[in-house]
Amino acid sequence: MKRIRVLVVDDSAVVRSVFKQQLSQEGDIEVVGTAPDPYVARDQIVALKPEVITLDVEMPRMDGITFLRKLMKYYPLPVIIVSSLTKAGGDLAMEAMDIGAVDVVCKPGEAYSVGDMSVQLAEKIRAAARVDMDRLAQRASVGKIGPVKSHVRKLSLTKTTNKIIAIGASTGGTEAIKNVLVNFPPTIPGIVIVQHMPPNFTTSFAKRLDGLCEIRVKEAEDGDSITPGSALLAPGNYHMVMRRSGARYYVNIKSGPLVCHQRPAVDVLFNSVATFGGANAVGVILTGMGKDGAQGMAKMKEAGAKTIAQDEDTCVVFGMPKEAIALDVVDRVEPLHNISDTVMEML
Repeated sequence: MKRIRVLVVDDSAVVRSVFKQQLSQEGDIEVVGTAPDPYVARDQIVALKPEVITLDVEMPRMDGITFLRKLMKYYPLPVIIVSSLTKAGGDLAMEAMDIGAVDVVCKPGEAYSVGDMSVQLAEKIRAAARVDMDRLAQRASVGKIGPVKSHVRKLSLTKTTNKIIAIGASTGGTEAIKNVLVNFPPTIPGIVIVQHMPPNFTTSFAKRLDGLCEIRVKEAEDGDSITPGSALLAPGNYHMVMRRSGARYYVNIKSGPLVCHQRPAVDVLFNSVATFGGANAVGVILTGMGKDGAQGMAKMKEAGAKTIAQDEDTCVVFGMPKEAIALDVVDRVEPLHNISDTVMEML
């Protein structure tokens, strides 16, 4: 079996040791080297030719963001950002995703047990190894979206009472979700979203989306109502489920075991939307590695919901949409730039 070659770049000897020890237990992953700073990393990249890099954003001599910019320009590789759970760490992680990083993890021990962290890190590395860097660079060059609150199309929607839009994504999902939400008018029905991401990073991601979109976007809190013109993002390390009381839709935030190696999991959200939303829902599954969301989308389809999957050409990783399509539970397969309009047509 060919193993994925990984370089760990982090100024913390503890992090380097934990990552190397945990990843060495994965039969398909090999840590070919570790580096305490970008200068050492630069030489090791040339010598060791890693396929994936984990990169700390806060390091001496050169910070991770500066190094990432140089790397994406001269020697683009799939990079997973490793950051602290501070607000600054979350903001830096979002900046790194804009530059070209494919995913983000929190430092060991800051949110998950070492066991859970290693499982999720291994999955992120497998996803990163499948990323087409040429496609990622092309999408980044044409897909940048600035502040658009006053410029979004205001489309008239009718018969949207009690409708629900449920969206799930993983690797590459931060850009994909942004590109969907910025095209929604303020009259859009309530939206619930799961993006595989650690805690606090979801806080920064929600605030970033709120500043770009015509709709309101916030990190979900337990008991939040799902209302038109707003989107609730599942907080990192917690599952989010939808509930209904009379005409009111709301969310519960809860802990629980990993589902499809994830917490939050798309399947958990989609299953609850199938139960409480039924035919009033539209489900959207976007770019990401693995199977999370496919079974939940099947439940939604069975309950009468409309379903959409992102197409292969516009996915950073065509994993989650592919699994849902394989189950024959997707009504429409669309490129990313068509998904917003398709949702509104279905409503």
